[in-house]
Amino acid sequence: MAELGTKRSGVLLALAMLTIFVLVAGFVAADLVGSRPLPAVPYPVAHAQQETAAHLPGADPVDPGRLADHLDDPMSDSGLGEGLSAYVADAATGEGVFDRDADRGAVPASTTKIATALTVLEAAGPDRRIATDAVLDGERLILVGGGDPTLTRDADPGTYPEPATLDRLAESTARALEDRGVDAVDLGYDDTLYPGSATGPGWKDNYVWEGSVAPVHALMIDGGREDRNDKYGDRVDDPPRTAADAFADALREEGVEVRGGPEPATAPDGADPVASVSSPPVSALVEHMLLASENNVAEALARQTAIAEGEEPSFQGGSRAMTDVLDRLGVGGVQLADASGLSVDNRISPHALADMLLAASDPERPDLSYVLSGLPTGNFSGTLAGRYGDSSGAAAGAGVVRAKTGTLSGVSTLAGTVYDADGRLLVFAFMSSGDAASGSSLDELAAAVASCGCS
Repeated sequence: MAELGTKRSGVLLALAMLTIFVLVAGFVAADLVGSRPLPAVPYPVAHAQQETAAHLPGADPVDPGRLADHLDDPMSDSGLGEGLSAYVADAATGEGVFDRDADRGAVPASTTKIATALTVLEAAGPDRRIATDAVLDGERLILVGGGDPTLTRDADPGTYPEPATLDRLAESTARALEDRGVDAVDLGYDDTLYPGSATGPGWKDNYVWEGSVAPVHALMIDGGREDRNDKYGDRVDDPPRTAADAFADALREEGVEVRGGPEPATAPDGADPVASVSSPPVSALVEHMLLASENNVAEALARQTAIAEGEEPSFQGGSRAMTDVLDRLGVGGVQLADASGLSVDNRISPHALADMLLAASDPERPDLSYVLSGLPTGNFSGTLAGRYGDSSGAAAGAGVVRAKTGTLSGVSTLAGTVYDADGRLLVFAFMSSGDAASGSSLDELAAAVASCGCS
């Protein structure tokens, strides 16, 4: 994956290949995609070789007037009224082709993750990995959390992205301790990297107990879940201690005597490094976050942005760092309180979301392209796998809409890319608020753009 950061053409071809495949399949058998949804893993791009344009051959630019006429009825029929704002731009030229209150800031919900993805790729880089360390302070071994949001006890072979595991760390640690002549240790765990609150400004109390997110810690396994296979299942009461207990068990299985239970500790400067494991690269974490809409991954990536920008790795530091990076990229008018989009204090306009997607498609900034390769595909992958089906009223968007979803109480958002009926690639953002806000309504608007032969 590291080499892909400099292969913008390969990413673009893979995106086009995926779109063309689903389009052709749709013409041959309308229910093919819906019957075989894929799991939330990025479409493989490693073997793409040739350059493609941001539109299919012969695709002419969109006529803004015709697009506005085409969207008029579905927008009126949506019932979203004044709560709806929207922006559509040509991906090749960056020029706007549709505007409805596009500069009005709105609660973005999980489309905030587009900002998170863009800024961590720009600030930290796609190849950055997050380490979890074991260090020795006298006879005390300390497990040091570095903020890896995908750290787990063990992992099945072939898991993508391949996570760092405590089993692997324990194995390396046991070998290193044996080399030092150490066969018994006290165990401490260091969760001090992140200062401040473990829950975000504007978060509702139920977000944690209902399983949407775990309190944000620098040391945790499986996203703080009791059952790692249950995305919205119960979260553990003390994520750092749970991780330390799992590490103690793994050490014992490797033949290391761990005296007593793990205790909170702060690794001193100059502690003896013993072993380390690293997360997947930021590029893979970004794709995973966008496809599965992983809230704890988002908050961890914002803290990597903060560290890269010289800010403290907290909610406030992450928000400042993300805003600064967006300003450098020419994206203004963004107000952030968190990185996952759970906060109702966030404000982003449709225009700003589209500008972020345009920045990610800039051939002069290939490191940002993972924002696009991580977007879910309508009726095919990630959080859109179950949407844009034949009975949805938005089937025209199957395979050609690639977008990040966003949902909170009274809020629904959708931002991404879409090929229109003439094969022109467009960037869009639809945002709605109020009692009528729903993902299905926005899906129908994106599908309307997909069905538009508006050149």
